[in-house]
Amino acid sequence: MRRVLIMFILVPFLFSFSAKESKSFVGGSQNTSPDTLSWTLLGRIKFVTKPDKIYGQIEWPQVNQQLKATQGKQIVMSGFIIPIDNESYALSKSVFASCFFCGKAGPETIMGIKFRDPSIRLKTDTYVSLKGKFRYNEKNVDDWIYHIEDAVIIDRP
Repeated sequence: MRRVLIMFILVPFLFSFSAKESKSFVGGSQNTSPDTLSWTLLGRIKFVTKPDKIYGQIEWPQVNQQLKATQGKQIVMSGFIIPIDNESYALSKSVFASCFFCGKAGPETIMGIKFRDPSIRLKTDTYVSLKGKFRYNEKNVDDWIYHIEDAVIIDRP
């Protein structure tokens, strides 16, 4: 009987302690550790056809509420590096041969990257994990839908 009583007291205490120490994920953690995003979550996007002065009818992105809650917050995201030009990079869900630019994926499968250190040089299809500030775009059709700014490489196998 005494063991059962100890278990009822001790087990909830241990679970409450471990929950405080756990890593935060998208969805409302109160600590300051970065949220880990996934390509599945970024893929939960809707597009609405609207007129545009320059392009005529286009598909405007509508970012899901879970991602909107991470606007301006620190995130962690992993993917493949796609060089855009000599100074700009994007993070892709897929390697270059299957990425958005080749027509085999949608614009939600790529993120613009702005590195904290602008001198970083990376090769195409390098797999990395980045930490930085998340920003989404629903208004400028000439810009990425998703961005990671002030990015630093935290893992590079």
